Amino acid sequence: MNHPRTQRLKPLLDTVPPGFVVDTPWLTARGIDPKSIHDYVARGWLERLVRGVYRRPAPHSTPSGGGEFWAVLLLSLQRLMKYPVHLGGASALDLAGHAHYLSLGGTPRVYFYGDVPTWLKRLPTPTDIVVRHRRLFGDDLIGIEDFDAGAGAVVDIWRWPVGASSPERAILEALDELPRHVSFDHLDKVFEGLVSLRPRRLMALLGACRSIKVRRLFFVFADRHGHGWREQLDASAVDFGSGPRALVDGGRFHPDYHISVPEALIPEQPRATDSDA
Repeated sequence: MNHPRTQRLKPLLDTVPPGFVVDTPWLTARGIDPKSIHDYVARGWLERLVRGVYRRPAPHSTPSGGGEFWAVLLLSLQRLMKYPVHLGGASALDLAGHAHYLSLGGTPRVYFYGDVPTWLKRLPTPTDIVVRHRRLFGDDLIGIEDFDAGAGAVVDIWRWPVGASSPERAILEALDELPRHVSFDHLDKVFEGLVSLRPRRLMALLGACRSIKVRRLFFVFADRHGHGWREQLDASAVDFGSGPRALVDGGRFHPDYHISVPEALIPEQPRATDSDA
């Protein structure tokens, strides 16, 4: 290898941790031409995953990186290639310890929110990566935080935090999946464990949320479980829109939030007494 290529290789190896992924535009922006890329692959300094996508080899790993490859891939997109993408919805809830969302059997599903490169669909992974746009909050990044999973976590080797939705944002993103992509029963179990949400953050997110459906559903579940933070939310300051919203075939309309939900989520009416007659 000639000297100029050697000079470009060292910054590459210093910048890209073992196991991380970069694409051709990222490499060429750093002065690494296609011939050099081919040379690096031939010498084993890079692995070609699919056309235009490369991985710095990591010891004792497969090209797909095992079941936690999604974390390395997400960090590569966030920290190296600077794509505006974060871990959200059910996956962010899981990362924060609310694991009721984990499905039994089948291919694990991970939710990425934001803009991703087109090659992501072609990349073979052991995880079903579901990509959602950030339409629910538009350009508002409120509630997206750096999550340091700590020792023993999927990012422990590189000490880079994962950009992910806080539980307050993640639960709203998860509610947006109802009823087609997630069940009411699953989210009911998740809400049961959300005992420590931050009410001020919730109010800010509810104000930024663009979905009337999500706002109404949030309060259906919040009222049902009655965690301490619910008392600190001002529902009168939230825009619930107007008119009923049909969401579930065969469901019933919630008496307070006028959205159709399964029977089990309808609050019980107080029984009539003799004094009411």
